[in-house]
Amino acid sequence: MDERVIGRLGQQVSVVGLGTWQLGADWGDVDDKDALKVLEAAAESGVTFFDTADVYGDGRSEQTIAGFLRGRPDLHVMVATKMGRRLEQIPQNYVLDNFRAWNDRSRRNLGVDCLDLVQLHCPPTPVYSSDEVFDALDTLVEEERISAYGVSVETCAEALTAIARPNVTSVQIIFNPFRVKPLREVLPAAEKAGVGIIARVPLASGLLSGKYTKDTVFAADDHRTYNRNGEAFDQGETFSGVDFETGVEAAAEFAALAPEGCTPAQLALRWIIQQPGVSTVIPGARSAEQARANAYAAKSAPLSEETLAAIQDLYDRRIKDQVEGRW
Repeated sequence: MDERVIGRLGQQVSVVGLGTWQLGADWGDVDDKDALKVLEAAAESGVTFFDTADVYGDGRSEQTIAGFLRGRPDLHVMVATKMGRRLEQIPQNYVLDNFRAWNDRSRRNLGVDCLDLVQLHCPPTPVYSSDEVFDALDTLVEEERISAYGVSVETCAEALTAIARPNVTSVQIIFNPFRVKPLREVLPAAEKAGVGIIARVPLASGLLSGKYTKDTVFAADDHRTYNRNGEAFDQGETFSGVDFETGVEAAAEFAALAPEGCTPAQLALRWIIQQPGVSTVIPGARSAEQARANAYAAKSAPLSEETLAAIQDLYDRRIKDQVEGRW
């Protein structure tokens, strides 16, 4: 699989990575056996970047990754985790003592002395403007607890504020054919600054797979049920903030644009991979088959100008008014 550099860290990672929220919680049940199969399938397909967080299953995702990698010492996988959502979401909680405590927990979960990459996990907006916060992150690097740090953001404005920080290695942002604004505002700025872009929610919580209908029902413990209107966390994390019925209709149009031999999900991933400035895209997978299919998108042919124009037209007609003003 093709590899690209993660920003200022200078480390090469696969252009298709693996998001592991679903291996912890909030996507229905994924048992331990299936979780290990997902990790194995991804690694065997050339994936060298796993993204997780300390709150995914209260550490289960981190622990599952650690267990898998202990059994595969031949693999060289970069593991990025996140911190910041274990306490009330107020800026006052983003301080060095808490960072050290969260860091200690993730290092135990992942079984390492030094974490590859730690990202602030969509903190309150004022955090991005706090010198004290980034001084504290620099301290973690100096103490050799972490090799580098980045941020995971909700909005383009937050991303631009973070990119201006001299030691931010990466920005993780929702970016897909139903969330196009970062292409204009964030990716050029990140590329100019040498900051890596990690594209998350690439399939708009599965909408872009084309598998759902308006009658699809998700499990009660799936965020696509309980956070559809932003009841638990930012609404943009669920279906990229698009109304479900609108999203299903638009996804049917999107699926019709897929070239022969390319699934709608692979079309979405290929679209992201082609955008200048993207370091890696991190689709999740609930099965080994999904993990392999996602990785295969890196090998598919570049999309034609006609297809790219049709995707942009679909976004402009059906999606833009719902999301651009908020994120």
